[in-house]
Amino acid sequence: MDHFKYPGPIRWGIIGCGAVTEVKSGPPYQQTPNFQLHAVMRRNAEKVADYAERHKVPKFYTSAEELIGDTEIDAVYIATPPDTHKYYALQVAGAAKPCCIEKPMAPSYADSLEIYNAFNTRGLPLFVAYYRRSLPRFLKIREWLVQHKIGEIRHIQWQFSRPPGPTDLEGSYNWRTDMGIAPGGYFDDLASHGLDLFAFLLGDMEKVFGIGRNQQRLYTAKDAVTACWVHRNGVTGSAYWNFGSCSHEDKVEILGSEGKIEFSIFKEEDIVLENGEGVGRTFIDHPVHVQKYHVENIRAHLMDNREHPSTGKSGLHTSWIMDKILGNQ
Repeated sequence: MDHFKYPGPIRWGIIGCGAVTEVKSGPPYQQTPNFQLHAVMRRNAEKVADYAERHKVPKFYTSAEELIGDTEIDAVYIATPPDTHKYYALQVAGAAKPCCIEKPMAPSYADSLEIYNAFNTRGLPLFVAYYRRSLPRFLKIREWLVQHKIGEIRHIQWQFSRPPGPTDLEGSYNWRTDMGIAPGGYFDDLASHGLDLFAFLLGDMEKVFGIGRNQQRLYTAKDAVTACWVHRNGVTGSAYWNFGSCSHEDKVEILGSEGKIEFSIFKEEDIVLENGEGVGRTFIDHPVHVQKYHVENIRAHLMDNREHPSTGKSGLHTSWIMDKILGNQ
């Protein structure tokens, strides 16, 4: 695939410099060769000024429109809650600038499709921050699958549960459980990471079914979701996510004709390979700034003509999966 080849340095602006950008994602835009974090935006003037001072960012804004329109900004990273992703992304597309959007791409497939089309019709690069596609731990799993370490792949299953947190029990406002922003609640925020990774590891899904319920009535969004699906290559999958359980569980199993692979999506644990040669455990640490390799791959896409593993097209497919599970299509 041919891309624009952007000359360096590329000056980035961040819309929504909240907690996720402090360590996880913001520093890589400063530390990646030929990238510069040139401006940040947050509606709170005091907080955005503090962020810019602490991170040594030259410019800061309280208006996203001003940041997007700044001629010194070459590309934009949108790190706001998902209900504003489309609003800002369409402006970035209109300004003809490359963009990276935090996951999920948008609260619905329809909104995600509108974003995708806005960039695709203009031939503009679009990325979605599903950074697990770039992390060495999960690339090792993909390598094992390609090497047929567990034979023919048959099925993947994910079990995820956790008890309600203090914020949930107290009834304090949390945008992650506001159905107007995240219809699936924590499912939108957390399950999207795993489902996107499964499509990366095993290929796109062709049929997806799901059931979602609000069992606890602690907030407006769903808190219990169950799903099953089939990938285009015939591998089947199933999962449940429950946010009112008695225990915290995060376990994925990929079952093959000659073995299995076990790992966690979120926990810092070994990945386990079991086959005819025995049981092996491998621990691969994440970088301090977990989006480091994701951002480095953006640079490679923009400047070296190398395809990024998480583009608008793959992010759109994940949005389709999410909508199917929640029964929105």
